Amino acid sequence: MIHELFTRLGFLFRRRPANDLDEELRTHMEQSIESKIASGMLPEEARRQAGIEFGSMEAAREQSAGAHPRSWFGVLQQDLRFGLRSLSRDRGFAIVSILILALGIGANVAVFSLVNTILLRPLPFKDPQQLVWLEPAKKAGGLSGSTYSSDAYDDLVAMNRSYDGITGYFAFSSPNNMKLTGNGIPQPITGIGVVPNFLDVLGIKPELGRNFLPGEGKMNAPAVALLSHAFWKTHFQGDPNIVGKAISVDDKPLTIVGVLPQSFDFGATFSPGTRVDVLSPFSLDMGRNWGNIITFIARLKPGVTVQQASSEAAILFPQFYNNKKYPNSKGDYGPTVATPIKEHVAGQIRRSLYMLWGAVAMILLIVCVNLSNLLLGRAATRSKEFSLRFALGASRGRLIRQLLTESALLSFFGALLGIGLAAIIVQWLAHQGSVALPLLSELRIDTSSLLWTLVLAFGATLLFGVMPSLRVTGGDLQSQLKDSGPGTSEGRSHDRLRNTLVVSEIALACVLIISAGLLLRSFLHVMDVDLGYRPTQAAAISVDVPNLKDEPRYAFYRNMLNEVSNIPGIQSVGLSDNLPLARNRTWGAPRIKGVDYKPHELQPTFIYIVTPGYVKTMGMHLRGRDIAWTDNSTSENVAIINEKAARFLFPNGDAIDHKVMQGDKEIRIVGVVSDIHETDVEASSAWQLYLPLTQGWGEDGAELVVRSTLPADTLGATIMQTLRKLNPGQPAMQLRPLQEFVDHSTSPRRFFAILVAAFAGTGLILACLGIYGVISYSVTRKTQEIGIRMALGASRDVVLRGIIGRTLQLAAIGIIVGSIASFIVAQSISAMLYGTQPTDATTFTATLILLLAVALLAGYLPARRASQIDPMAALRTQ
Repeated sequence: MIHELFTRLGFLFRRRPANDLDEELRTHMEQSIESKIASGMLPEEARRQAGIEFGSMEAAREQSAGAHPRSWFGVLQQDLRFGLRSLSRDRGFAIVSILILALGIGANVAVFSLVNTILLRPLPFKDPQQLVWLEPAKKAGGLSGSTYSSDAYDDLVAMNRSYDGITGYFAFSSPNNMKLTGNGIPQPITGIGVVPNFLDVLGIKPELGRNFLPGEGKMNAPAVALLSHAFWKTHFQGDPNIVGKAISVDDKPLTIVGVLPQSFDFGATFSPGTRVDVLSPFSLDMGRNWGNIITFIARLKPGVTVQQASSEAAILFPQFYNNKKYPNSKGDYGPTVATPIKEHVAGQIRRSLYMLWGAVAMILLIVCVNLSNLLLGRAATRSKEFSLRFALGASRGRLIRQLLTESALLSFFGALLGIGLAAIIVQWLAHQGSVALPLLSELRIDTSSLLWTLVLAFGATLLFGVMPSLRVTGGDLQSQLKDSGPGTSEGRSHDRLRNTLVVSEIALACVLIISAGLLLRSFLHVMDVDLGYRPTQAAAISVDVPNLKDEPRYAFYRNMLNEVSNIPGIQSVGLSDNLPLARNRTWGAPRIKGVDYKPHELQPTFIYIVTPGYVKTMGMHLRGRDIAWTDNSTSENVAIINEKAARFLFPNGDAIDHKVMQGDKEIRIVGVVSDIHETDVEASSAWQLYLPLTQGWGEDGAELVVRSTLPADTLGATIMQTLRKLNPGQPAMQLRPLQEFVDHSTSPRRFFAILVAAFAGTGLILACLGIYGVISYSVTRKTQEIGIRMALGASRDVVLRGIIGRTLQLAAIGIIVGSIASFIVAQSISAMLYGTQPTDATTFTATLILLLAVALLAGYLPARRASQIDPMAALRTQ
């Protein structure tokens, strides 16, 4: 009994040989014939009737196989083998199809990886959905307008009821603000001061060592630090014994207490485009009187929503004011909002990423339309094969399944090649450190990307495989045989379908090109913005200053500027503690003594502590006089103000030689300069005040600016030698063209504009190939018809104009449809445009001309071939 059971199971899972199945079918048919003869039917009639009952041997085999429990697997194997043989016989078609699919799928996977990394994948924190970013509802004044004071931090910790933990970091750290010393030439590194509980609130555990302890944020506490994973690998070769060791930073010992995990990159998350090497505890007491300096991040208590936390913050923060103990600590805070941390990190580019995702989706649609046309053309050459299989009894479903299997094979190989292409693109994007996009260094092909590839491959199979399969296997047998007969062309329905596909391609390409054109024009408008200074032929380098006080320090600066100005090729030099489009800060606004202003009427003012020559070197337009070395602690306080502030403070006269109050000091305005863009090229200018470094305002760093016709790479080494001669502790800094700061500020817009333009160009090429393919195929199929027309007297020019006219007709229809769709798409991306209207006539007109030119070129080549057909040769070939 057990043996019989296993025998039956073996039958279920054993594949029946095809010859056994054929033998069984023949036996059943012979038995039917014998039965009919025995009933008195003539042998010929009995065979005919049995044939009608059983159908063809192929149809009967399919019906019998379908009844077998394992038939689907056997049929699938058969379809796959047949599909591979069919594609191998038509290698040119297969290679082109796979390459086109790889392009479409690879681009989609790469962009999905970008979207997934920035928008979809959770941040590498514990329960990141519980983390919120706190910031003023109305931000103003750069970083100073979006940060808070140490005292405000203490009060929020004490008074809130919504948070399990509150943390933050010092927002004004600049790149290369530290130097690694003690081993040859000092090397610049970037350090960020964080509230000691920073990693605990985020839920990050070090790969090595421990987090900071609460006492390590106190004044005069031992200096400790956590290394970033990348810095640990590159500078310390991944030494596992680094914990507990001291390194020399700024000529002082710094004890390493841990190494951050590779999954957490502070710069990529909170300061895109910046490399952060070291985290150290920030002392709230040390920065108590520095004003607004700290960002706020908080973890919600269980059950508390973001809306509830925002409501509480809107009530609490306006109370943090008029502090008596620390009068310079708190600010006049308006309502504060709590934003999910993921929204803060990536929310500003969400629309751009979705637009980019839509662009690559259009590329895949164009690819699928192209392949549908190719498959229709290929299927036409196989019409006899399909007609004969119909005649032999193969079902329509059987043929559709076979054609879809071939389409699936193309998608499979295209997806494999596409994954490789996507990996190359992703690897390239991940190393674009100059692009200010969050989490870009975390970009990778992960499991989600692989699953998305499967979805794309399956979707593409349906998009380009179903319609040709249904179209080819549709209709009755007589029509199929008629269409496949010699000397005839495909039916008009085939032409209409192929023309519709071409129109769809042109329309999709039109949408892509117009969208890319609008974005590129916006980017060009951004680059044409008057920055208020001339970044070309100017460069800056961070200067390390010896530990000198007041007059000796000013003397050092003056000597340094003199030495650098004597370098051949340098036209002018100057120094500032901050640069436009880099680190920035604001102070209270200047005001006219004795004038009462309405609340919030005075704007936060960007402050630059500068030396003589800075305004000239930056290329600003100056009225009045520059700062002078004679403007020192013994002379009258002076300043240069920008035009926007001057117009407000002195609406009825010139600001020059008038006095204003800055804090508790009275200063005389000696010059007015052009407005500059401080934080963003696309943002409007605010108030600016330039104060002499030599009048004790307290510079926050030193940026040496030089103007020269020589390239920064050539000049950098000479300047470094001069700086190191004056100060042996000067780290190996890089002389950076000011244009780099502009490029960094505009890098997200440039990034998206270039990618969309690349996709638009790809779509245009695919559309061109689609037009060429359809017109060329039509010419080939109508060779006899063209030959007859020419034999009857049609000239070559008539044939040429007729084919080109048909091409332009298809292009015109596609352009009209695409323009309507483009208008709708342009309205949806209007928020991303700068200085460009969604209905920009130049972009639409240029796209129209471009598409017509491409269509003309794509149609001219087959039209020219058709016009050169020899009528007699054409008739003989048919």
